[in-house]
Amino acid sequence: MITIVPRRAALGFIATLLASLPAIAVHAQDASPWQADGHSAVRLLAGSRSGSVLLGGIAFQLQPGWKTYWRTPGDSGVPPRFDFSKSENIEAVTILWPAPTKFDDGAGGHSLGYHNQVVLPLRIVAKNTDKPVTLRAAINYAVCEKLCIPVEANAELPFTSVASTEDNALFAALDTVPKPANVGDPNPLTIRDVKRDGKSAVLVDVVAPPDAKDVNLFVEGPTPEWGLPVPKLLEHGPPGIKRFSFELDGLPPGTNPDGAALKLTLVGDEHSYEFNINLE
Repeated sequence: MITIVPRRAALGFIATLLASLPAIAVHAQDASPWQADGHSAVRLLAGSRSGSVLLGGIAFQLQPGWKTYWRTPGDSGVPPRFDFSKSENIEAVTILWPAPTKFDDGAGGHSLGYHNQVVLPLRIVAKNTDKPVTLRAAINYAVCEKLCIPVEANAELPFTSVASTEDNALFAALDTVPKPANVGDPNPLTIRDVKRDGKSAVLVDVVAPPDAKDVNLFVEGPTPEWGLPVPKLLEHGPPGIKRFSFELDGLPPGTNPDGAALKLTLVGDEHSYEFNINLE
């Protein structure tokens, strides 16, 4: 179970955070100032200005032992929320999510998210390529150790550089975003089959390299109202197969899962993939 403590209780930790995260003292033209709050800090990154589609990012720094959450937090947690509506000359912003890590949530389940540091890449579409572009973000997220602390931050950053100093960091973050894939693709790490097991369970068969030590599967429903559990790796599966199972729990009341569009994220030691399927 997650316990939320008042935001003001975290403010006394800012000095400690500044001391433990020396990188937050650095501020370049292509990055907004760090917004520090307790056990974390956040800022915006701007990639090179070229054409109507721009690459940006939201960078998080976390103190050791603390984490923040993925777009789907798992069995417990608080997903981050972002509001870009006050930006200037921006048509749309798409968040690209790096593959998450699975954590014990302290209540017998698992949460999904990030520790230490992470950059969420942003694909930004400008309305007019000839006019200035300024990204403004209202950022709401939680940082958790044994307790969870809600954080609110506001950041602003213009896109002005023809050759941004943050391009390398942004392209490195893009490499951590799961790649699109289809069931049965001949990748070393892939989903071979998805099938129903009775009315309430789903089995997912995964092929992974023989030396893969840490393979995880995550599932999301077609809308945020779906709260599907984190799939579990079964102890006994077919030879050469890692078989995961999850129950069709946490659906909105009255929902029929037949034909539902699910997103499966498969994460391995070095590669991660995203599969869109329709549940048979």
